Amino acid sequence: MPQADAADSVTVRVLRALDGVLDPEIRRPVTELDMIGDVTETGDGVHVAVKLTIVGCPAADRIERDVRTAAESVVGDGNAGVTLSVMTPDERRALTEKLQAGRPKRGIPFDADSLTRVYAVTSGKGGVGKSTVTANLAVALARRGLAVGVLDADVHGFSIPGVLGMVDESGRAPRPTRVDEMILPPVAHDVKVVSIGMFVDDPQAAVAWRGPMLHRTIQQFLTDVYWGDLDVLLLDLPPGTGDVAISVGQLLPHADVLVVTTPQPAAADVAERSGTVARQTGQHVFGVIENMAGLPQPDGSVLRLFGEGGGEEVAARLSRGRDEPVPLLASVPLSIALREGGDAGLPVVVADPDDAAARAIDDVAAALASRPRSLQGRPLGVRVR
Repeated sequence: MPQADAADSVTVRVLRALDGVLDPEIRRPVTELDMIGDVTETGDGVHVAVKLTIVGCPAADRIERDVRTAAESVVGDGNAGVTLSVMTPDERRALTEKLQAGRPKRGIPFDADSLTRVYAVTSGKGGVGKSTVTANLAVALARRGLAVGVLDADVHGFSIPGVLGMVDESGRAPRPTRVDEMILPPVAHDVKVVSIGMFVDDPQAAVAWRGPMLHRTIQQFLTDVYWGDLDVLLLDLPPGTGDVAISVGQLLPHADVLVVTTPQPAAADVAERSGTVARQTGQHVFGVIENMAGLPQPDGSVLRLFGEGGGEEVAARLSRGRDEPVPLLASVPLSIALREGGDAGLPVVVADPDDAAARAIDDVAAALASRPRSLQGRPLGVRVR
């Protein structure tokens, strides 16, 4: 970024205004990312040169609009010009080095020393609403001011982009921007998201991959994606105890696990196994979320279509023989608003925050958000001579 003459107050004020413009994908100021070239005063205003990361940057229009708005806040409406260009290879290389500073080049960034809380959301069987819970929980956390990411690890049944409203009319999800070898995750509802659905040409095509390919995909999503400084990373795992669950346990052994089940006893039996497998890989079962707990009726009664007690039963079984009991974090009732939000790509915690399901999910978000990130007891990598 060019250095402005201290006496050139207009240029200085414009640069300060540009400090408030964030790159929509990287979520850091464009001035900090060296995306601002020359800032030149004109006869009646100012002209700003902007350097995009790549040719065809999907965020180009928004960046241009936000830069113009920021500059016009200083020089007045219609008095700011903006020119877009593209970074040189050396400038892109410097940018990636800046973003990766202090982080392992190829290793998993979310290790035991990371301040990011990692939650693997799992279930014993499919159809329990695990992805819907994950997406809404991520948005609820972001609405509490946390930096949140979602890794859609359900490679065969990816649905997170659709639930978060990231797909177009044909069902295609946005293709992430690549800056050299670094992948910038798209953002929805202030949540960074990456999914295999963003890399397939046909959203209806089946992803028929076996264990080694699944493992490499999850590993690449963890290492090559620029997640930034996250408070919380949620992983939406496929149902069951297969290859992906084992890979996540190997790659993220320090992750906490949220087990999603329905009230049905048969579902509870299977859900317990997903928590048990997580423990076998060293992960900690943080809690159980019971979904589809009942449908409230106009007369105040509850229609329990899928039975009752499954969530409490799973929590009790996973607590046996443990000094620290596994809590039932919430019972999320059946909700038409929750279902409609998932179909429309507008999470219920945004569309109808007073809905009973939205409140239950927000209660879980409150429990997760209250867990502080702390450096206490962690090595700082500093030596005293």
